[in-house]
Amino acid sequence: MRKAETKAAPPAPRAEPAEPPQDLSHTWVVAAEIRVEPRVASIADFRGSFKTSAGQRVDALEVYCKGCRRPYDEVKGQDCAEKVDNRHLIGGDQSTRKKRKTPPPPKGAKIIPGEKVQRRGIGAYMAGVSRPR
Repeated sequence: MRKAETKAAPPAPRAEPAEPPQDLSHTWVVAAEIRVEPRVASIADFRGSFKTSAGQRVDALEVYCKGCRRPYDEVKGQDCAEKVDNRHLIGGDQSTRKKRKTPPPPKGAKIIPGEKVQRRGIGAYMAGVSRPR
């Protein structure tokens, strides 16, 4: 009696672990106004933080997203623009944005051209602020 040859099925292709979807939700923060005693105010000024008493009422001045810095009522229900593309924080597309205008000098001021500054090479290294020419 011969053993029946069985062909093993080829191994199933390994599924690449799917990348989890990017979390595009906002990170909400509240700008608050809290009344404190002078002693707590000095601690807050020195440390940058302080503790409040339990049950203290806090007045919310503004609720906004920490990432895109937009108010809650304008962007609730939308994806956070900072996590999608943060161009809105740098003034839009840099290639199409107008160049900044240089302010005119004050009246009566005279612009005096200085000497040419060497910015490359050993001469630039040797002629630093601490080592004038």
